[in-house]
Amino acid sequence: MAGITEVYLITGFLGSGKTTFLNRIINAFPQDKQLMILMNEFGDLGVDGALVEGDDLDMLEISRGSIFCVCVKTDFIKGLMDIARNKQPDVLIIEATGVANPTDLKKDLHLSIFKGQFHLKEQFCIIDAANFEDAYDTFTSVEKQIESATVFIINKVDEADGATIERVRQIVARHHPAPIFIETMYADIPLETYLPTAGPDAGHQSPDISPEELERFIDGLMAAPGISMMPPDQLLSRTLDWSAKDVDALETMVSRIPAGIARAKGIVQAGGDIYLFNCVMGKTKLEKIDQKKGMDALLNKVVFIGTPEAMQQLDPKGQNHR
Repeated sequence: MAGITEVYLITGFLGSGKTTFLNRIINAFPQDKQLMILMNEFGDLGVDGALVEGDDLDMLEISRGSIFCVCVKTDFIKGLMDIARNKQPDVLIIEATGVANPTDLKKDLHLSIFKGQFHLKEQFCIIDAANFEDAYDTFTSVEKQIESATVFIINKVDEADGATIERVRQIVARHHPAPIFIETMYADIPLETYLPTAGPDAGHQSPDISPEELERFIDGLMAAPGISMMPPDQLLSRTLDWSAKDVDALETMVSRIPAGIARAKGIVQAGGDIYLFNCVMGKTKLEKIDQKKGMDALLNKVVFIGTPEAMQQLDPKGQNHR
């Protein structure tokens, strides 16, 4: 008999602070509980995975789209089956891509093939206080994330005034009957309210299904009426090779990013130092960081997410992209 896996879902639009929040959970997590992370990135390169703290973490990364649309839903369900059958952690934390529509998550976690392995404990929605209104007015996925969340972490409050934060609260309240708000900086909240405590877990029967049966089940699920065939917003992702001889050259490259790029992120070397590059809704930041294990494959590569028009301006000839 296996113990039930409690699931915490972290949502929030691109650049809101989801990975920072995930690292806080990892650092505060009870040592007598087994934790697993499932990370989903819209781009084809897992930058956030290299920024997660902890050398011995059990982590599964799914890239190339949202785990809640058909483009990678098969990988998501197969990953959940492996977790349910072979891993059986006490807690599974899912960090969804910033352009996800998580509406169907509860349905996916409670598919009959999982035999009740997963219990959705909490859904956090991380909100970038200063950029939320622009994202809400532009991208459908923001509204979908609000509608399905339970706890709203208004993050980066040092970058927004009181009137802006109050408008954020009002927008969320339009879509949610009883929102729980936490205002903070650097995604720092009282985690003891939410993290599991030590104690015995209820047992239940582990999933038992053959690979062939799983494939048939997924084929039937993909053919079901009403399944989401596309992400909620028309966005593209592209990975470009970026390299700069010094910080000035790097800043010049950053200044040429066209409007319409909703998010860009990468680890870039310039002048012998390593920088984490972030761009959220046109606002850019370069932060010097230490090189960590697993970063070599990501060095001097930047993932861009934006409208098709912006992608053409970013790389009009289709050169140097992955």
